[in-house]
Amino acid sequence: MANELTHRVVRTNGIDMHVAEQGSGPLVLLIHGFPGLWASWKNQIAELAKHGYHVVAPDMRGYGDTESPTDPTSYSIFHLVGDLVGLLQVLGHQQAFVVGHDWGAVVAWHLCLFRPDMVKALVNLGVPFWPRSPNIKPKTLRQKFGDGFYISQFQEPGRAEKAFGLYDHLTLMKKFHLIDKPDLIAPPGMEIIDFLDTPSSLPAWITEEELQYFASKFQKSGFTGPLNYYRAMDLNWELLAPWQGSKISVPTKFIAGDKDIGFHSFGIKDYIMGSDFKRCVPNVEVVVIDGYHFIQQEKAKEVTNEILSFLANFSNV
Repeated sequence: MANELTHRVVRTNGIDMHVAEQGSGPLVLLIHGFPGLWASWKNQIAELAKHGYHVVAPDMRGYGDTESPTDPTSYSIFHLVGDLVGLLQVLGHQQAFVVGHDWGAVVAWHLCLFRPDMVKALVNLGVPFWPRSPNIKPKTLRQKFGDGFYISQFQEPGRAEKAFGLYDHLTLMKKFHLIDKPDLIAPPGMEIIDFLDTPSSLPAWITEEELQYFASKFQKSGFTGPLNYYRAMDLNWELLAPWQGSKISVPTKFIAGDKDIGFHSFGIKDYIMGSDFKRCVPNVEVVVIDGYHFIQQEKAKEVTNEILSFLANFSNV
């Protein structure tokens, strides 16, 4: 029934994609990031469905019960956006509201860039749209931040997988979810996963059972797929050259947690709060709330209310 959470596998863009869905009405796609799953949106799914939306939350390519190609070139931004375009077609919708977090926000930005006709409105969390530099490839991050930078370490096939393999999957999920986000620079020669300390207790916003669910799915699918998003960054830089200087025209709400490490790194806060972000995304509303990186889980009610209030401007719900 539409009022119950259901699961199915659909064929899109050449892969089998697992989706969770609930409700009926205007379509809302919820796009998770690293290291997430459809369940990252558990609270939003139920509430949005209750308010009259058809909510669909996929496991993205490489995650959970969705297919996980091993070749990093299969994780280009064209592949990731293509998966969502195909998903909309399978669902029988020409347009959707889209909500993204972390890498899901990156994919959602580019869905809006490539196919603005398919997005009624966008709510993105944590990661802003960043204009493509005409001269600086992502690989130069290693030159700027060194080998200890987590994105640098993620580039080398097998390196992060080997480090992750030193831990059981439940411990890994605690490390990733409870230390905010691993936007850290490790000392030279130290693996990023070894540089993280695991907290001794869980915060109120996530349970041991929830983390165990995540752990069971990553134990099945592994980390190569999710890490391939990072390994395709240089390829994406090359592919995105035709969109150099393009803007996001879709109406957007951007939500950031004021304690998110990413918000305070690499000049992102100044970029978001200044005029540059507005120039790249002219129809953006910026909301900064009290919280960390996994804000849709930590501050579920507040984030859901922000989503609902924004979507209501563009629908009859």
